[in-house]
Amino acid sequence: MLRYVAKRVLWSIPVVLIVLFIVFWGVREGTDPVNAFVRLNPRATPEMIETYKEVNGLNGTIIQQFGTWLSNFLTGQWGESIVGHQPVWPEIKQALANSIVLGLFASIIGITIGLSIGILSALRQYSKFDSAATSGAFVAISFPPFVSAILLQVIFAVAITNWLGLSKPFLPTSGVYPPGQVGFDPVLRVKHMILPATVVAIQIIAVYSRYMRSSLLDTKSSDYMRTARAKGISERRVIVHHALRNAFIPIVTLVAIDIGAIVGGLIITERIFEYKGMGDFFLTALGNGDFPQLMPWVAIVVISIIAFNLFADLGYAWLDPRIRLD
Repeated sequence: MLRYVAKRVLWSIPVVLIVLFIVFWGVREGTDPVNAFVRLNPRATPEMIETYKEVNGLNGTIIQQFGTWLSNFLTGQWGESIVGHQPVWPEIKQALANSIVLGLFASIIGITIGLSIGILSALRQYSKFDSAATSGAFVAISFPPFVSAILLQVIFAVAITNWLGLSKPFLPTSGVYPPGQVGFDPVLRVKHMILPATVVAIQIIAVYSRYMRSSLLDTKSSDYMRTARAKGISERRVIVHHALRNAFIPIVTLVAIDIGAIVGGLIITERIFEYKGMGDFFLTALGNGDFPQLMPWVAIVVISIIAFNLFADLGYAWLDPRIRLD
């Protein structure tokens, strides 16, 4: 196992470097950070422009520029944003924390409910519950996040608020905290996450319920399950100790990819709810052509996805001892 982990980590290094270089080239060509700096700082002098190019390693060939950026990234010298000239790290750290909190909150709820529905649907195949769960999943998947987000805002910020005669929305529809809030308040934080987390959880529940149902049905009809029943093992033991354990193997991949993607932010949901996470951070940086903000965002997302794919492979071995990693 240790040899496999070491091998995968070593292989991941060139993969990360290749992906980062391709993205660096694309961002460099697509945003033109020098022109973006001049556009957003119209009073910039030639000396200021040269200083900006020097600090961000924008001189030399594309390979030299990438090497300079990578060296700065690895040593924590992430520079300043073009807009506002604020250090990149504090802003991206706050955005990362906000996205992780929202993503995990929604994922824990969505995955738990989705897997439970999928298991019950597979165990009660073709029942009324299975038909209702299947129909509900297709409806939920058909609703884009921006549609469900707007519907929830209308329902909770307008309809219920007017019905109850409240002076402010029943549930907050924007931000991480109310304007002017100072310090950490868990109650307010949760209230502001309810609607965006619901939007994300709806999609997660629909996807995971379908995956779990399909995976468990395939496992139930396998030869080794029939053999286990023929040996006189109780149905409950067959399902719990054999079917579920093997049905979870493909789910592990889905969970790892989804959790790794959380780091990149929930772009549509965060922008609609004005939730200051990684998705909102990315859209703002992209709109400004803010190269010093874009590249650290990309690097964090790439590393996260590759790392969680490694965790998925390790999960295979834990769920199925037949899988040999070494």
